[in-house]
Amino acid sequence: MTWKEILEKIQAGEETARAQALRRWDSLAKPLGSLGILEEAIVRIAALTGTAEVCLKNRALVVLCADNGVVSRGVSQSDASVTRAVTAALGNQSSTVNYMAQKVNCQVVPVDLGVLDFLGAPGVKNCRVRNGTGDISQGPAIETGISLAQEAKETGASILLTGEMGIGNTTTSCAVASVLLGRDPGQLAGRGSGLSEEGFRRKVQAIRQAICRNAPDPGDPISVLQTVGGLDLAGLCGLCLGGAYVRLPVLLDGLIADVAALCAVRLCPRAADALLAGHVSAEPGAQWVLQALGLRGMIQAEMRLGEGTGAVAALPLLDLALAVYQSGHTFAQLGIEAYTPQ
Repeated sequence: MTWKEILEKIQAGEETARAQALRRWDSLAKPLGSLGILEEAIVRIAALTGTAEVCLKNRALVVLCADNGVVSRGVSQSDASVTRAVTAALGNQSSTVNYMAQKVNCQVVPVDLGVLDFLGAPGVKNCRVRNGTGDISQGPAIETGISLAQEAKETGASILLTGEMGIGNTTTSCAVASVLLGRDPGQLAGRGSGLSEEGFRRKVQAIRQAICRNAPDPGDPISVLQTVGGLDLAGLCGLCLGGAYVRLPVLLDGLIADVAALCAVRLCPRAADALLAGHVSAEPGAQWVLQALGLRGMIQAEMRLGEGTGAVAALPLLDLALAVYQSGHTFAQLGIEAYTPQ
């Protein structure tokens, strides 16, 4: 089945399960809605999975790794060698997100979609579409993302986390967001891994030139991905679509994942029901993209590391919410009259 055929089969969340989850929250001995976004997240998961018996025991973080040719424009202080090094580190469980994931029992699955001149490494899944992002065809990358979501579901995952690694991908993400949101890159771009003022100006100018030269159609997310996006973005878009298709909640990381999710939702609005926002990235564009998605991040800690760290950091909050949701701490048990909206 092609990715276009899968779009037609994605279903919206089930309202019966949503209502059951809401009733369970409202039966608990606490002020109504007082756990805020955490309550909303559990309700969204219930609706997506079709059951109010929410379980997040098995977690999988898929980190899509690919290079971006735009780094040649001086938009990052690092070059492609860093992508290769970090991809290998992800494979041997020694990168930043690996240490975080170990603490919350989350499996890390690094995937090579197109790391420039990467010869492979132990622990890294080989799904190469091409050798780095240049003039690309995004269809295979989207289909790879969908397949990875299906594989995660088949191997027992109960929640799917998004991660990425690719020097220059905040530039491609801002380019895609600028087109889809109709905003100037200067409003959305950030300093990535630590650009100087001059480097930041180069980054914004490179995005403007790319948009002007390629003239992507804002109404066609595939056109936008093909002309100003990257392999990792396309793969993450597929991961979001695949999660929605197999009814597996997708916990987004930062800007790059948010932009990929926006592409997915523009392709299939029903895919929005599978999405959760782990955090609000320090990258300026993240807030605009989350607003367009109708999502609120669970954490606002000015994180901008990537690799899926923001999504992993949100897992303990979901665990804490479930500890309450699954408890018997109800108004009836305590002999207290239930709260009602006033």
